[in-house]
Amino acid sequence: MNNYRLNLMALLFFTGLFNACQPNEIKNMETRELNSNWTYHQVNGELAGNAAVPGTIHTDLLANNQIEDPFYRTNEKNQQWIDKEDWEYSSSFQLSEKEISRQNLHLGFKGLDTYADVYVNGSLVLKADNMFREWEIDIKKLAKAGENQLHIYFHSPVKKGLELLNASAYTFPASNDQSENGGLGDKKVSVFTRKAGYHYGWDWGPRFVTSGIWRPIELKAWNEVRIKDVFIQQKSVKKEQAKLTADFAVEANEAFTGKVIVKDQSTGKELLNKQVEIEEGSNLISVPFNIENPKLWWSNGLGEPNRYKFEAQLVKDNSVMAKYVVNTGLRSLKLVREKDEAGESFYFELNGVAVFTKGANYIPNDNFLPRVSKADYEKVIADAKDANMNMLRVWGGGTYENDIFYDLCDKNGIMVWQDFMFACSMYPGNEEFLENVKQEAKDNIVRLRNHPSIALWCGNNEINTAWSYFSKSGWGWKELYNEEQREEIQKAYMDIFHDILPDAVAEYTDGDDYWPSSPQAGFEPEKHADYDSRSGDMHYWGVWHGLHPFEDFDKYKARFMSEYGFQSFPDFETVKKYTLPEDYNIESEVMASHQRSGIGNLRIKEYMGWDYKVPTDFEKFLYMSQVLQARGIKTAVEAHRRARPYCMGTLYWQINDCWPVASWSSTDYYHKWKAMHYMVRKAYQPVLLSAFAKNDTLAIYGVSDLLVGKKGGLSLNLISFKGEQLFEKELFVDLEANTSSVLFTSSLADLLGKFDKNSVVLQMEVREGNQLLADGKYYFAKPKDMLLPEAKIDVQLIEKEDRHFIQVSADKLVRDLYLNFKDSDIRCSDNYFDLLPGEKRTIELTGNDVPQQSDLQIRHLQQISE
Repeated sequence: MNNYRLNLMALLFFTGLFNACQPNEIKNMETRELNSNWTYHQVNGELAGNAAVPGTIHTDLLANNQIEDPFYRTNEKNQQWIDKEDWEYSSSFQLSEKEISRQNLHLGFKGLDTYADVYVNGSLVLKADNMFREWEIDIKKLAKAGENQLHIYFHSPVKKGLELLNASAYTFPASNDQSENGGLGDKKVSVFTRKAGYHYGWDWGPRFVTSGIWRPIELKAWNEVRIKDVFIQQKSVKKEQAKLTADFAVEANEAFTGKVIVKDQSTGKELLNKQVEIEEGSNLISVPFNIENPKLWWSNGLGEPNRYKFEAQLVKDNSVMAKYVVNTGLRSLKLVREKDEAGESFYFELNGVAVFTKGANYIPNDNFLPRVSKADYEKVIADAKDANMNMLRVWGGGTYENDIFYDLCDKNGIMVWQDFMFACSMYPGNEEFLENVKQEAKDNIVRLRNHPSIALWCGNNEINTAWSYFSKSGWGWKELYNEEQREEIQKAYMDIFHDILPDAVAEYTDGDDYWPSSPQAGFEPEKHADYDSRSGDMHYWGVWHGLHPFEDFDKYKARFMSEYGFQSFPDFETVKKYTLPEDYNIESEVMASHQRSGIGNLRIKEYMGWDYKVPTDFEKFLYMSQVLQARGIKTAVEAHRRARPYCMGTLYWQINDCWPVASWSSTDYYHKWKAMHYMVRKAYQPVLLSAFAKNDTLAIYGVSDLLVGKKGGLSLNLISFKGEQLFEKELFVDLEANTSSVLFTSSLADLLGKFDKNSVVLQMEVREGNQLLADGKYYFAKPKDMLLPEAKIDVQLIEKEDRHFIQVSADKLVRDLYLNFKDSDIRCSDNYFDLLPGEKRTIELTGNDVPQQSDLQIRHLQQISE
C-alpha cells in the first residue's frame, strides 16, 4: 500500500511538472466574417435590395426578382445592361469594447470583383482592381466601438475596360471575348482587367460580366503578434525520410524572444521546438525538421493520398500567442523533361514513379462563382475520382479555385495542373499592369503552395501558339500589328510569362515546376507547338475544328496530350430545364444560344453522319450526340494510353460546364454524367485492353498503370450479334507493370474467316486466376454499317436492403443501352453500355427519388433510324 501511495505521488508530481512545462494557450486572435446585413443599390438607377455575401450583382438581382433566370432560354441577351452599371454595396457591423481594444484590427477581403472602392466609416481605405487578389486593410484608426459602416463602390468593369482601351495605342487580340453579344461591337475590353476571362464569354459559356463581393470578408483582431502564414517546404522526400523546413511568416508589434513549435496534430508528437528572436514588424523564420519513414501522398490509383496535419505554434513567455494549421501531404512530385531518341519526354514523376496522367480540363462550375456549393465541389472531384482520373487541369480563363477544391484534390489523390489566369489573349505591358500580375501571382502561390496536389504551374493557355512570334504560323494575330507594336506586345508577353511568373514560382515555392504556355514544344519561347511536335505538350483540335476523322486521334499523338475533345448536347432532362417544347430543334434560337461554338450543332450532325444514322427526332438526336462523343473520346484515350511511354498523359476537354449548354463536357451543368463519362471511367481503368487495326492487322494491347506485373490468361471470343459463338482463343500473357505492350496480333482476315464483319463482335478479357483485370469489345465495322438485329430486352427492378437495382438482359446484342428515369435525379452505376446476347447485368440506382418501372426510359442504337 505504501509503495502504491509513493508511486501515485510520484506520478502526480511528474505529471504536474510536465504540465507546468507546457505553454498555456490563450485566445489571442479573433476572426469573424462580415457576410450579413448587406444591401445593394444601383448608383444611377432605382434598383436596390438585400444582398448575399459572398455573391454577385446578377444573383442578387435574381434573388430580388428584378431579373429572370439568366440561363433560361435567351434571357442572357436582355441582361447585358447589368455590367455597364455601377453598384454600391453597404453594411454595418458592430465592434465590441474587447475587439476595439485590441492592438491590431484588420479587414481582410478574400475576393472583390473587380474595380472596388472600399470605405470604412466614410473613409476610403482601398481601391481594388484585381478579382484574383486578396486585400487586407488596417482599420484600427478608423474603427469605433459600436456600429461601423462599410461601403463598397463597384465600378462597371466594362466601362473601366473601355476607358483603358481608349487610352491604349491599339487593341489586343482576345478571341473569345464576346464583345458583340455585350453590345460593344468589336471593342474587346477583357484583356485590360484582371478578371476571369470566361465572364466575357467563351466558346462554351455565356457572357455575364459580374461585379460583387465574391469571397468572404473577415474581421481580424489580435494583440502583439500573429502567424500570417506557414509554409512546409519539402526539401527532400523519400520513403526513408522527409527533410522539411517550416517557414513561419510572423508579424509582431514589438521585438521579443520566443519559441516556434511544430506538432503532428494526429499523434500529438512534437516535431520541432526552437527558440527564436522575433523583431518588430514582419519576420520570416525558417526551421528545418525531419520525419522518419513518412507516410507518402500518392495519386489516385497508385496508393493512399496520406496527409499530415501540422500545428504550428508561436510561444512567448510560456503562452501560445498564435497558432496555424497546415494540412499537407509529403511527396516528391516533378515534371520530367529529358532528351530521348524521339525528342524530349514530358511526364510527371511521383515518389520516383513515372505516372501516366489520366484526367480532364476543369473550368469554373458556374458563371456566378459564389453559388458553387460545397456539394458541387465534392461532386465534381468525386466524378473525377470515380472515373479513375489522377489529374485535373485548372484552365487559365477561369479562376484560381477556392481552397475547398484543392483540399478535395489533396484528399482524393487528384494532381492539379494549375494555369495562371491568362488565356487566348495578349496583354498590356505597362508598369501598373505588370505589378498587379506580380502581386496576383504571389497571393495565389502562397495560398496554394502547401497543397500536395499541385503538380505544375503553367503560365497561360494557348497564347504561345496563337501569337507564334517566332514562326509564320499562329492565329493571325501578329499580322494585325506593325513591327514596333509587335515588339511591344512581345516584350509584355516575355515580361509576364518568362520573367514575373517563373520568378514568383521560384521565390514562393520549394522548387515547383513551371511551364510557360500550354501547349508548347519546349521551355524556350520560340518552341511553338504543332501537330508534329515531339516534345512538350499538345492541344489537338484537328478532330472538331479541323474536321479530322476520329481515326486521326491515333495519328496525332504527343508526349503529353493536354487538350482535345468533341462536343455533345446535354441529356434531354437537362435541356428541358432551359427550353420550352417549341425550342426542341437543334437549329432553334434557344438551342443555338446554348451553343457557343458557332459551328457546333451542325458539326455534331456532320460527324454523326460519318459513323451513325442521323435521327430526325430531337430527343433521339441528343442521345446520339452523346454516343458519338463517347466514341470519339474513347478512340483518343485508347490511342494515348497505347502510345506510352512516348505519350505519358491525356487530359480531355472538359469535365464540367458553367451553365446548361452543348459543349465538350463529360458531365453537364447539373453534374449529370454523359455517355462520355461512363466511357472514360472504363478507358481510364488501371488495366486497359485496347484493340487497334492498321493495314489489315489487328493488335490487342495490354496497358497497365499497376506497379507490379501480372501473368494471366487472355481470352478472345468472336460472337455474332445474335449470340452464336464463332471463334474462341485462350492465350497466356505477361501484362508488364506501368507500360503498354502488344499481347496479340492477327490479320483481320484470319480472325473473321467466313463471317460478316457487319454482324460480329470480338469480346476480350484478361484475367489473373479468377480476377478480371480488364475486358473490352472490338467491332469490325462502323455503327451505321452494322446489321443490328431486333433485340428483346428484359428489365427488372430489384430492392434489396433499402438499395435499388435494375437487372437487364437481352437475347441479342444491344448497343449503347441508355437507362433513364424521366424527371428524376436517379443515377445508374453504369450506362450507355453494350449488352451481349444472354448477358445479364445488374446496375445499382442511387439518388433521392424512388425508381418506378413506369418512369424508366430505354434507348439504344437499334431504335435509331434516319
